[in-house]
Amino acid sequence: MIETGVISILPPVIAIVLALITKEVYSSLLIGLFSGMLIYSFSSGGGLLFAVSKMFDMMFSKIADNAYMIIFLALLWGVVVLVSKSGGSAAYGRWAGKRLKTRRSALFATSALGVLIFIDDGFNSLTVGTVMRPITDRLHISREKLAYIIDATAAPVCIIAPVSSWAVAVASEVSEEGGFNAFLSTIPFNFYALLTILTVFLISFTGRDFGPMKKAERAALEASADESESGEEANSKGRVIDLVLPILVLVVCAVLGMAYVGGFFGGVSFSEAIGYNPTAGLTLGAFAGMLTAFILYIPRKIMTAKEFIDSVVSGIGSIVPPMLILILSWSLGGVCRELIGTGVFISGFVSSSNLPLQLLPALIFVIAALMSFSMGTSWGTFGMLIPIVTMICSADGAGAYLVPALGATLAGSVYGDHCSPISDTTILSSTGADCKHINHVETQLPYATLVAVVCGIGYLIAGFTLSPWISLAVGAVLLFAALMLFSKFDLFTKEKKAKAEAKPEEQAK
Repeated sequence: MIETGVISILPPVIAIVLALITKEVYSSLLIGLFSGMLIYSFSSGGGLLFAVSKMFDMMFSKIADNAYMIIFLALLWGVVVLVSKSGGSAAYGRWAGKRLKTRRSALFATSALGVLIFIDDGFNSLTVGTVMRPITDRLHISREKLAYIIDATAAPVCIIAPVSSWAVAVASEVSEEGGFNAFLSTIPFNFYALLTILTVFLISFTGRDFGPMKKAERAALEASADESESGEEANSKGRVIDLVLPILVLVVCAVLGMAYVGGFFGGVSFSEAIGYNPTAGLTLGAFAGMLTAFILYIPRKIMTAKEFIDSVVSGIGSIVPPMLILILSWSLGGVCRELIGTGVFISGFVSSSNLPLQLLPALIFVIAALMSFSMGTSWGTFGMLIPIVTMICSADGAGAYLVPALGATLAGSVYGDHCSPISDTTILSSTGADCKHINHVETQLPYATLVAVVCGIGYLIAGFTLSPWISLAVGAVLLFAALMLFSKFDLFTKEKKAKAEAKPEEQAK
């Protein structure tokens, strides 16, 4: 790796700015990636051809490193298309529609399901999207709102769940002994994760929106007056079990698969086993879900064997565009972390800071957020920052700040990952909701940033009190007040708000 200083932040900045300006992600990521390779090439004495060659080398490397993720996504999307073609999704939508009759109830159900699936963030994003999209579409909830809820209950939930791949990753970074206990102690100080989950339920309960999300919700609501539900004609033989059973088997076998791959059945603890190679276990679960669909559909003649295979191939084809975004973002992150030292440059601010220790949690939160946003990875961010934070807090008189500082590190890492356009979790959330990626980024950014600003205030308080509880209480009050205030300037009219809470049958009148 070559430390290139301040210019190391240019590639992610270029990619993000271009994506927001042009609304086109593929070329923006490719230009950002190539600019990073140019910086590396010229810094190491290479030329233009060397930069092009290294760019494709990085893509190859990242595809190889994430091969299980690619296979998992292909299999999972095959299952998604299968349950849709079988008529299971439509049947489930009709069944759930009789029970979830208002937008509020659907939003609450989506949020609760997102909290319950805490093993892995990518798995969370795709599973919740698959299960809830028929219901939210039926009630004319925008795909952007669905994508936000999915994203806000993915990484923020996983980072505070003791039994998740994230918990093991964090514990391994803290120390070999006592790392898991240290992780548990950071949970109350992970303000971003806790307050983001609170925000999701506040929005679900109040129905308040602001910013671009308000516009997306209004468009979805107004479309209900003139447009019928879209989508392919459902198979009349489909039943609720045709969706529920394959997904249930997928979830159970994914957890068992993660445990199996990690050696749980050979004596390794469950928490360590699921963090060993989670995507390999998820792949086993997706394959089990596909086999279940085959056994469930073919004997009942819901579809022929050829239709089954065609549906799987169609599902794999539909995942190619978001997969391309993932490969480009992985490659861009690889250039920043492995070649030009973006993370090293930004994290240097932390280790060289001479600010009072009381400001350390707030400073670390900001630095972690910048790193994670620019690199599109929370794991890579806290992997670099945790050793630095531990070193700083090992000094005389600074030990009391270790847990708040670690909590701020994790919180900032999740915030950047949550709203970065090049984050794989952001990409998978827009994929799971079947929402345009750039629309998802634009609509959730104001919500995520509002929570981040409140968290910054919370870490200033925590730096002086060394307690999370006052900060959380203040943060909850500030979030509620801000939501009420901002929504006054960007709220449904009374007529539209009443329509939003009406039953679908009433909306058609």
